[in-house]
Amino acid sequence: MRRSAARGGRSVAQKAPDSGVRRSVLPGGLRVVTEYVPGVRSASVGVWVGVGSRDEARSVAGAAHFLEHLLFKSTPTRSALDIAQVMDFAGGELNAFTSKELTCFYAHVIDDDLPLAVDLVSDVVLRGQCRSADVDVERQVVLEEISMRDDDPEDLLGDVFLGALFGDHPIGRPVIGTVDSIEGINRRQLHSFHVRRYTPDRMVVAVAGNVEHDHTVELVRRAFDGHLDQAATPAPRREGTIRLATGPSLSVMTRDSEQVHMSLGVRAFGRHEGTHRWPLSVLNTAIGGGLSSRLFQQIREERGLAYSVYSSVDTFADTGAFSVYAACQPENLKDVATLARAVLADVAAEGITDAECARAKGSLRGGLVLGLEDSGSRMNRIGRSELSYGNHRSISETLAKIDSVTTEQVRAVAAELLNRPFAAAVVGPYKRQRDLPAAVRGIVS
Repeated sequence: MRRSAARGGRSVAQKAPDSGVRRSVLPGGLRVVTEYVPGVRSASVGVWVGVGSRDEARSVAGAAHFLEHLLFKSTPTRSALDIAQVMDFAGGELNAFTSKELTCFYAHVIDDDLPLAVDLVSDVVLRGQCRSADVDVERQVVLEEISMRDDDPEDLLGDVFLGALFGDHPIGRPVIGTVDSIEGINRRQLHSFHVRRYTPDRMVVAVAGNVEHDHTVELVRRAFDGHLDQAATPAPRREGTIRLATGPSLSVMTRDSEQVHMSLGVRAFGRHEGTHRWPLSVLNTAIGGGLSSRLFQQIREERGLAYSVYSSVDTFADTGAFSVYAACQPENLKDVATLARAVLADVAAEGITDAECARAKGSLRGGLVLGLEDSGSRMNRIGRSELSYGNHRSISETLAKIDSVTTEQVRAVAAELLNRPFAAAVVGPYKRQRDLPAAVRGIVS
């Protein structure tokens, strides 16, 4: 049995300076972070696990997401119906999601039901049973989800693009897995994935709303009783540095559709490359993050070539992705690709203007503040911050970081980022790469 050096010790509580977030570390390394939100009568509880699809071998691709589904099926004291009825009776929300590097199980309830929410979410995460019968049922649900993804060209394109950008690396594989991998996963593999990776030192319990820190910590301590010391041999943690065997490529997924969906982009910075974080956010907003962005204005407003066009940033521990998305009629694909690439080339060479920088910073400031008006978004923010960075900034500190970004910093990031090799992906009525316009094929050199 693995023993924690902290077993039997007292929790260590500390308050993040000026952030309103309080943090305690329980025996076994479980972290509890809370944020009191004035003026609300709700509470949001999230159990965050630092495990995602990146932790899977190819043979069990989709296991993290499959397990997320499976844990809701039963615990030693609750059936799936019990879990659903308890939450419906409270009038709350219970859900979960899986990403490349984390899994989150969460509940949103009125503040009086905080004890119920902590108990229920913890029960699912810690005691969810991987029963063979449930595996067979939920396998069909996940396969249906894959089919649903395949019927959504934009959703499908996201997976195809990351595959073109990162190749066979786990970051390049779909979180949801493939039909073959899901059909091949068995109960033993899922159970092992659960007990060897859902360890206290990889978990964060984040709670926000009309909550009191010490009371919340005590609720968590009771809910995790017997699980703060891990009996199973934990799986090794993922490597800290990404290694890629191939460069970016061009991928085509054939779909008989009225529109063609295209993404192009480059490998970006990891989340711990701190000097790039906020200049990259400003750059992304100026290029394709709003109605006044260059892509939106030049492709949609001035020429009417696409209804949907935007840019986005995905950030992982040691790498990232900057991408542009557009959906258009097949006859417009050549012009859309040419314009998008021209916008990026111009920004790489000349940067953005002072006016664009100011507008982008204003957009980021407003989006940050308006996006944190409820307890759920606050819980999401502190859970991600604790799991990803181990620290917390106040909103004022974050706004100051945005304000401090200069046009020259954005220009420097643009010159470094947008001169990297490009990947591209297309979902639409094309059978082969050679069927694509030369403007699209030329994106990847």
